[in-house]
Amino acid sequence: MRVELLVWGTVVAAILYLAWETVRPLVTPIFFGVILAYAFYPVHRRLSGRIGERWSAVVISIGMVGIGGIATFELAMISVQVASSLYRNVVQFFDWLLEQPLPPEVLNFLQRFLDQLIPRLSEYISRSAFSLPMYILQVLIFLLAFYYTLAYSREIYLQIVLSLPEKNRELGEEILASINKTLGALVRAWLVLNVIKGLLMTLGFIIFRVSDIYTAIVAGFLTFIFSFIPLFEGWMIWLIAAAYFAMNGSYLHAIGIALYGFFLVSPMPDYTIRPMMVARDTELDETLVFIGMIGGTWAMGVKGLIIGPIVLNLLLVLLKEWKKRVSRESSLQRTSSPQGHAPRPQA
Repeated sequence: MRVELLVWGTVVAAILYLAWETVRPLVTPIFFGVILAYAFYPVHRRLSGRIGERWSAVVISIGMVGIGGIATFELAMISVQVASSLYRNVVQFFDWLLEQPLPPEVLNFLQRFLDQLIPRLSEYISRSAFSLPMYILQVLIFLLAFYYTLAYSREIYLQIVLSLPEKNRELGEEILASINKTLGALVRAWLVLNVIKGLLMTLGFIIFRVSDIYTAIVAGFLTFIFSFIPLFEGWMIWLIAAAYFAMNGSYLHAIGIALYGFFLVSPMPDYTIRPMMVARDTELDETLVFIGMIGGTWAMGVKGLIIGPIVLNLLLVLLKEWKKRVSRESSLQRTSSPQGHAPRPQA
């Protein structure tokens, strides 16, 4: 019996390990597909009452395909421009530097450094270009996760409720309520903040005269879209604007748009305004939400912005439940302990 249990335990562990290795490269698009489906669930619930759950999921997913296609195309164009500009500017800078009247030792060092830098820079740019198919694959996985989460949202919810243990069902329901409350606050803060960042980017393009009003509106829209894409966020837009000014010699404008974008668009608002918005909706401490976002991002990447605060909130729920049980057990011990005998009166 023990040998059979050991064999089956080894088989299950091997299957779980292989399954994790299979899914691990796709965890990020699946995670954000599920999160965005959660954000669109109120729309799906209203639309499904008219056209049915499957057709509602199809219609919303088609809209996401259009947005994802626009984002992918713009990302490809921007990536090519940034990569080519970076390569050209680095080469021009070192060519200018090598023409300066510097000591021979410094010139030799710069030449050797340039001989090693250029091949590595070319390799990095080529690797980034070849990573575009992987990004398209991740977008496809994201859309599939988004669709199936919406289409089977009712079944997923019922399975989660049925999987709660009967013995600690109250604690399980409290944990689910805490996850729902925290995740809802994070998603609302995510959506509202991304809209504000898009508007601020449009305003920044107009203030610093980066382009005309139409292009500024497009830049704001791309900032809103890129804010949903892991690792890109809205900083790519103001970085391109700053690079454009720097290439044309307008260094004050480049510094201005960079500071404006850093403090008002991305990444500073993600770690200042967003924790305050989440803390207000979840009745948590702002410092705790901030620690969850920073620590979660550090440990798990962009996913940690959402997972970190949820985990810390669940930790508080478990600590409160543990405190309740400890106080209940101590009160039961006090009531069930035998009373001491009264002292004998002295003669």
